Amino acid sequence: MDAPLGVILAGGRATRMGGGDKGLLELGGQSILSRVIERLSPQVAGLALNANGEAARFASVGLPVVPDPVDGFPGPLAGVLAGMDWAAGQGATHIVTAAADTPFFPCDLVPQLILAAERVGTPIALAATPDPVRGHVRHPTFGLWPVDLRENLRGALKDGLRKVVIWTDRHGAAEAVFPTTGLDPFFNVNTPEDLAQAEDALEAG
Repeated sequence: MDAPLGVILAGGRATRMGGGDKGLLELGGQSILSRVIERLSPQVAGLALNANGEAARFASVGLPVVPDPVDGFPGPLAGVLAGMDWAAGQGATHIVTAAADTPFFPCDLVPQLILAAERVGTPIALAATPDPVRGHVRHPTFGLWPVDLRENLRGALKDGLRKVVIWTDRHGAAEAVFPTTGLDPFFNVNTPEDLAQAEDALEAG
């Protein structure tokens, strides 16, 4: 597999944070989004940002901004499709997505997703972490997606599908399981309290 392109998902409405762009909130002297870019960019062949509304507000990050191709803020799958459409125009075969509000995700996210998909023989791989009750918890905004499924995904969205794992289960999705030591690596900033917790985690190293 060629190195995939990366797509940062920032298309949500951040209602629990009171609106606005969670990725632009400051964490430890820089935006959460800039921290996500720093983690993902070395792992991929290029980056784009999935976001809706006025793209100019992200001008400082210097990435192409691709909006949802489906109206009504239908959720992460619309961002995945936006990334697939962008990647198809670049001639790429795969994308890896990461959420714009998750500053501590693993620095080996992409290679582990690729290994998981190749090991199981599925077209999709999702990040997961151990859970004492359920075994693993999937983090479906962090995934490896083949571009050649984009028309299938477009059709599913037009039919009203919104839940990521329902669509991924139709096609088969491997799990790349990442250890949790201390703070969950897929901890995301949804509320002001989460932002304070992330600040504490940075200070603790």
